[in-house]
Amino acid sequence: MNKKQLFTKICNDIKSIKIQGATNVAKAALRAYYLFPEEKTKKILFSLRPTEPMLLHTIESAGKKSKAEILTHFSTAQERINKNILKIIKNNSVIFTHCHSTNVVRALIYAKKKGKKFEVYNTETRPLFQGRKTAKELSDAGIKVTTFVDSAAQIGIKKSNLVLFGADALLNDSVINKVGSGMFSEIAKHNKIPIFIVADSWKYSPKNVKLEQRDFHEVWNPKKNMIHVKNPAFEPIEIKNITGIVSELGIMPYSKFLKFVRKG
Repeated sequence: MNKKQLFTKICNDIKSIKIQGATNVAKAALRAYYLFPEEKTKKILFSLRPTEPMLLHTIESAGKKSKAEILTHFSTAQERINKNILKIIKNNSVIFTHCHSTNVVRALIYAKKKGKKFEVYNTETRPLFQGRKTAKELSDAGIKVTTFVDSAAQIGIKKSNLVLFGADALLNDSVINKVGSGMFSEIAKHNKIPIFIVADSWKYSPKNVKLEQRDFHEVWNPKKNMIHVKNPAFEPIEIKNITGIVSELGIMPYSKFLKFVRKG
């Protein structure tokens, strides 16, 4: 496979969500960028996942920082998130999560290795079933997982005592995550279940991001012209529903987190 073919493959894998998780997407985009390190490449990569500030931040850092420095940020941030997550997971917890987040999955696996006893409830996350990836990775690490169809998520949330969501974008007025997250956060808040966002600070964007609308064929290809299918990929989680954020900067209320990242 030559460089052009590899670049095309990486772009297709990012666009089709074959590569999942904001961190994994950013790493793949960085690899693609260094195949053809020029401004045209940046524009192509930016267009693949418009709701991913980490991708943007990573590619913008290329040239200002070495590839090794950028990759070190990812590993260091995850290590700090792992240590911070231990402070909020109590033994015998039932933790609810949605979709697939590298930060969340790795933090939970770390907590398991450190002796924390807990189980996880998660969603299938239709239509592409990213939640199954989460379930498999946690199960492979010896963590007990119960997967709910999305429409039964409320049952799992009410039986949980902690909600951990990843994030695709950390904004000034909300957190953007997989569609369903906003609704699930409302349920958790109503039932007084704490909700923490687990995310690398590089997902912060001072500007609003475009919420990706994906191809309706992922859901259904109806034969009747009068049936229209909507397939939104993301939605906001209101800040009022968020107990706090766990990042490499620490565990803090979202308002305090914003003060930190705005200074940076």
